Amino acid sequence: MKLSRREMLGRSSLLAGALGAGLPALGSETQGDGRKLKIVVTGAHPDDPETGCGGTIARYTGQGHDVTIIYLTRGEAGIPGKTHSEAAKIRTAEAEKACAILKAKPVFAGQIDGDSFVNNTRYAEFRKLLHAEQPDIVFTQWPVDSHRDHRATSLLTYDAWLTGGRQFDLYYYEVDAGEQTQNFHPTDYVDIDATLEIKHDACFAHQSQLPATTFWPLHSKMQEFRGIECGVRNAEAFIAEAQNRELGVPVKA
Repeated sequence: MKLSRREMLGRSSLLAGALGAGLPALGSETQGDGRKLKIVVTGAHPDDPETGCGGTIARYTGQGHDVTIIYLTRGEAGIPGKTHSEAAKIRTAEAEKACAILKAKPVFAGQIDGDSFVNNTRYAEFRKLLHAEQPDIVFTQWPVDSHRDHRATSLLTYDAWLTGGRQFDLYYYEVDAGEQTQNFHPTDYVDIDATLEIKHDACFAHQSQLPATTFWPLHSKMQEFRGIECGVRNAEAFIAEAQNRELGVPVKA
């Protein structure tokens, strides 16, 4: 049974102890059949997956599950005063460092920051890349977002899920809620208190983005707010695709 946000607030004391218990990765090292899960997180730029669901990624890998992060771009347009090639080199290294902290594998889809696009060729390329990972669960960006690259990432991921026969569970995450992600009403939450420090370190691997004064303060408030909604100190929030197979992500009650 899924709970509405109002019901969650009303039962926060119960949820605090059970949060994450329904997610195989968060309750035990393997799924019920003894199989480790394969998780894929897709994001437009280096730092998007880390800020949106770094705590959840750390919980998965901490339980021994495999996580791959697919970055649509290498952040080529993300450092003022640097050429695309210079910025890509810096931000790729930062992404690799962040993935090492999270114990995740980085993969780069080859599009260009600020110039990503969606067409039949890109759909096919991304579908091939994503399905090669054989994921059980995929997290991606919310399609109602002010950044075009974020929207492109979401659409490419959704298409891979849809045309692939809905073979993995699909969840959406938020970034810079209110400033970038819009109209985001979570269906599910993950308690990230135990992995908050790991998430912090992964986010701060992206030093070119000045995390201490840009995205981290906002995401700290987001995490606290989502925690209040579900009865813990810090949480990450997600929207579940309605036609998922219901592996139990991130929390069911």
